[in-house]
Amino acid sequence: MEKMVSSWCNTVKFVPQDYVFPEDTRTEDQTVPILKNCPMIDLEKAVSGDRNDVIQQVLQASQDCGLFQVINHGVCDDLIKDTMEMSKEFFNMSNEEKASLYSLDPHKSCRLYTSSFDYARESIHLWRDVLKHPCHPLEEWVDLWPQKPSKYRDVVGKYSIEVRNLSLRILELIREGLELKPEYFGDEMKDVQMLVLSHYPPCPDPSLTLGILKHYDPYVITILYQGNMSGLQVMKDGQWVRVEPVANAFVVNIGQLLKVISNGKLESVEHRVVTNSKEPRYTIASFIGTRRDTIIEPAKALLEKDDCRPLYQAFSYKDFLQAHKEHRGEGEATLKVFKIEG
Repeated sequence: MEKMVSSWCNTVKFVPQDYVFPEDTRTEDQTVPILKNCPMIDLEKAVSGDRNDVIQQVLQASQDCGLFQVINHGVCDDLIKDTMEMSKEFFNMSNEEKASLYSLDPHKSCRLYTSSFDYARESIHLWRDVLKHPCHPLEEWVDLWPQKPSKYRDVVGKYSIEVRNLSLRILELIREGLELKPEYFGDEMKDVQMLVLSHYPPCPDPSLTLGILKHYDPYVITILYQGNMSGLQVMKDGQWVRVEPVANAFVVNIGQLLKVISNGKLESVEHRVVTNSKEPRYTIASFIGTRRDTIIEPAKALLEKDDCRPLYQAFSYKDFLQAHKEHRGEGEATLKVFKIEG
């Protein structure tokens, strides 16, 4: 527990050397521009308005940016607020109260850790603490979740269900837009849901550190709530730009698995997280993925409809995760392993 950034960061005036990243990987946040015209999609219109228009907005944003924000998404504002409060309460509990959850074992289902899943092998650490646990089906996992705060399991359980439902609604819009058959994203493709709560304490010199290294999400889709604190940056047109938070909006990231399934029609976004010196930042990310033995490949119906060849060979998700780990989250390098040449 003494390794947790939150355990010692208030006692230092300078960034420890093993948290200082090379100059070519870090950033001066003030010099990074805001992502202008970040796609903002009103999901309520998919029900009460022109559904096809919303589908086209989702597809366009997924092709151009690999991410978008959604409003009127159906997740209760009070539930979002309560879940964020649970996250803050958890991370601000004493080390003694959190110690039972702390582990360096990346295979532990529910665990509290610092930096990344592979802390022991890192030469430079990330400026963050993390609580990660599976949450679908809820009844299989909830008993492994934190017992404190006392309302954690109840509040976060309701949140995980609502955000999962939101993910499935967005996937359905994407399915319709790609003109894939109903239930294409069946149970197998959305069988896994992980919830990751992150705490980025104030840093004495944010220009030296990173909260998360640049990477692409190795999942189907990500739903992120970043509260009211900025820190998320994405690569757009060859430069890093900031994704500013919008009250009660969710950021939706297209995962690399969707890029493969769509045969490159949809783009996955490269992103990173920076730190700040003023306030702690808390985020909640929900990842929808699949089992390790699932076979991922371009949708055959899409290839037939467009009369085109597949860009990627079929592969198991287990093999994809191994390539993702070996290439440290680099998206193009990971997919190149499975790309069909010619």
